[in-house]
Amino acid sequence: MTEALRVTGAYKSLGGNRALNGAGLTVNPGEVYGLLGPNGAGKTTVMKAIAGLASLDSGEIAAFGRPMDARSRGEVGTLVEGPALWPHLDALEHIRVHARLRGVPREWGYAALRALGMDDVARRRTSAYSLGMRWRLGIALALLARPRLLVLDEPTNGLDPVGTRDIRTLLRDLAAEGVATLVSSHQLDQVARTCDRVGVLVSGSTAYEGPLDGLAAGGDLESGFFDLVTRSDAGVR
Repeated sequence: MTEALRVTGAYKSLGGNRALNGAGLTVNPGEVYGLLGPNGAGKTTVMKAIAGLASLDSGEIAAFGRPMDARSRGEVGTLVEGPALWPHLDALEHIRVHARLRGVPREWGYAALRALGMDDVARRRTSAYSLGMRWRLGIALALLARPRLLVLDEPTNGLDPVGTRDIRTLLRDLAAEGVATLVSSHQLDQVARTCDRVGVLVSGSTAYEGPLDGLAAGGDLESGFFDLVTRSDAGVR
C-alpha cells in the first residue's frame, strides 16, 4: 500500500536553532495519525513544510508515492497555525471565493459547513466569530476540494466539548472513506479516542512512531508519553 504521506530525514534550522533534526513520519490512507510532542519539538515546523508554507534545509516529503509539489498539494487540505479569514465576509462568501479559486463546486464547501454544524452562523461575518467558530470554518475550507490527505494543526483549538466531539466524528468518518489525516494535538485524551497511530517528536527528532498501545504504558497514554519525552530528553532511546 502506498503511503498517503511520507516525511524522511527532515532537517530545518530557525534562527540558529535546529527545529527539525532528522524527523520522519508516515501516514497511510484511511488513517488518523496523531503528531505529538512538547512545545518546540518541531510539530508545526514539519506541518508547515508539508503544507508548502516553509522549506526544509534537507529531507524529503512525498504524497501518494510522488514528491510533494504543486500537483500533489492539490490533493491535500491544510489548516496550519490557524485559519486566514476575511473579517468582512461570512462563511458562505468564504466558500464561494475559495471554490472559485480552486475550481471546485461551491456545494462541496456547503456540505463541509453542514458537517461541521455551521448552518446557523454561515451568514454571519467572521469578525463576530468565536475562536472555535473560526477553526470550524478553517477546517471546512481545508475540506473544500475533497482532499485525500488532511493536515490539521491543533484542529480542536478553542472548541467546546460538543465541537470537539463533532471534529472527532468527522475525522473518523473521513477515515472510513479512505481519507488520511495528520493531526497535531496536545490533548492526549482526544488523541487516544481519535487516532490509529501516533508519532512523537522530541527536539526535532522522531522519538516514537507506531500504534497507540505501543506508547501507552499499561494503557495510560499520558504516562507513556511523558516517560518517552523524559527519556528522550536525557538522550535515552
